[in-house]
Amino acid sequence: MQPFFAAISFLTIVRIPPAWCGDEQALGRSLSWFPVVGLLIGCVAAVFDGLLRTLFPGLLVPSALTIILLLSISGGFHLDGLADSADAFMSSRSKERMLEIMKDSRCGPMGVLVIVALLLLKFAALASLSGDWRTPTIVLMPLAGRSALVLKTVSLDYVRGSGLVSLFQHGNRERHCGITLLLLGGGSFLAFGLKGFWVLFACLLVVWLFARYCRAKIGGLTGDTLGAACELLEVVPPLVVLMLMGTGGEI
Repeated sequence: MQPFFAAISFLTIVRIPPAWCGDEQALGRSLSWFPVVGLLIGCVAAVFDGLLRTLFPGLLVPSALTIILLLSISGGFHLDGLADSADAFMSSRSKERMLEIMKDSRCGPMGVLVIVALLLLKFAALASLSGDWRTPTIVLMPLAGRSALVLKTVSLDYVRGSGLVSLFQHGNRERHCGITLLLLGGGSFLAFGLKGFWVLFACLLVVWLFARYCRAKIGGLTGDTLGAACELLEVVPPLVVLMLMGTGGEI
């Protein structure tokens, strides 16, 4: 179980005894557990949202606090990657300069703009969801985000040569991808039946498009682009569900 605990320690702020997590090799084998950790986060967020809806009228405050919880569980780790990626990719600089920008701990105007835009979109989407589809959508959000980490890791090369991300690229990529697709597809199906596969399709499409964008910009991936992919994928399930609702689809 060391890879499982290593995944929890790596992806969340939960304190896990180091002896339970093992060494770097255990962390490198933890990639298949990322979607499981995402599913656990989603369950916690869904319960938290349910409790908030018993305390506050309407959906605005529960939606805002649930989004804050999702950000807090990861310690803002992925949001920082989104900001760094935005600053680099929107700088119109060379590949080498973009990689340097990603290393800069400061957040530029493009990073701030993208963070604000994405959080507004998440809040608006989640606040628009009510009824029976709200809880399963919240569960799917972090599952989709952590699935993006796996799918992007197995589809692109790490451009920095050596680093923490390189630990995850030495395992069985087909196994990691298969487990991730099974969990994300199965979770979507259990949540919404056959219509849930629209969620799976949209997630895969966004990951594929973002992976192509990263390959065109820097030739592969970095830790920051993985964080960006996680944040981008979290907003896909609520948007797809809202689109199905808007077209008269029964969920």
